[in-house]
Amino acid sequence: MVRGLPKVELHLHLEGAAPPAFIRGLAAEKHTDISGIFDASGGYRFRDFADFLKVYEAATSVLTSPMDYHRLVLAVLEESAASGVVYSECFLSPDFCGGGDLGAWRDHLAAIRAAADQAERDMGVTLRGIVTCIRHFGPERARRTALCAAETAGDWITGFGIAGAETVAEPKDFLWSFDCAREAGLRITAHAGEWRGPDGIRDTLAALAPERLGHGVRAIEDLALVDELAERGVVLEVCPGSNVALGLYRDFRAHPIAELDRRGVKVTVSTDDPPFFHTDMAREYQALHDAFDWDEGQFRKIARQSLDAAFCDADTKAKIVKLLEG
Repeated sequence: MVRGLPKVELHLHLEGAAPPAFIRGLAAEKHTDISGIFDASGGYRFRDFADFLKVYEAATSVLTSPMDYHRLVLAVLEESAASGVVYSECFLSPDFCGGGDLGAWRDHLAAIRAAADQAERDMGVTLRGIVTCIRHFGPERARRTALCAAETAGDWITGFGIAGAETVAEPKDFLWSFDCAREAGLRITAHAGEWRGPDGIRDTLAALAPERLGHGVRAIEDLALVDELAERGVVLEVCPGSNVALGLYRDFRAHPIAELDRRGVKVTVSTDDPPFFHTDMAREYQALHDAFDWDEGQFRKIARQSLDAAFCDADTKAKIVKLLEG
């Protein structure tokens, strides 16, 4: 039942979704030795979140050209389509796609969009991009990222956010970048409430005013904040498998997604960096069914809630809603 359900994913890091075999193959083509990031079975190997970031950036280091990203998008969307995803938003960073240079970013983006168009025709999955600055790279580099985002905002680049190490710097340090993106018409999301608790969420809401939060699950530690999220309609991009794999919660039954949903918070389901956490959207749905007895009606509600929160235009939403209701 769960694999066949049409799904909407809002929180997917493009490089973090790269199949390990794809990255190993690309490294071999370029005679680059990154073998240390893989385990004996060929998957990604990391100890904790800090180590995960290092492995992520090592894997990304072999993605050096627009054509590499074209191939990456096709590989990622093939995996998404196999899980029943019909619409996805992925996080992209000019820091990885061209080193923060606007011209190089445009070249990478053109290749990414061409691959997305091909995947939509051939696989039936629609992709849109959200530009993200990398928190632990600092506020100054975030400004370059925001300018790249503003210059390419439109029907495909539809949002702006922040990812990376949540314990580095403060949300207010990135206000210029978010103002720049917002003035360009981009909609706003921000990672918060994963590695910092409720205070980190409150600071993010106050400084950046996002309409969506990446993760946000630690709001459950402050029920007044949960009520505030529900009242304000802030949408949470929840990635249960990621949270369990990284040790935030011992298992799916201990995860707060069901309680947040019960308390009126708009929750969505995503995979974050799926091959790192041995998951995909079908596995997320199955684990939620097993843990909370969620049925087809609940999953269809989640998918529609996700589409309502998507940053795409009305025409795209109208097309996707037909797939969800079909």
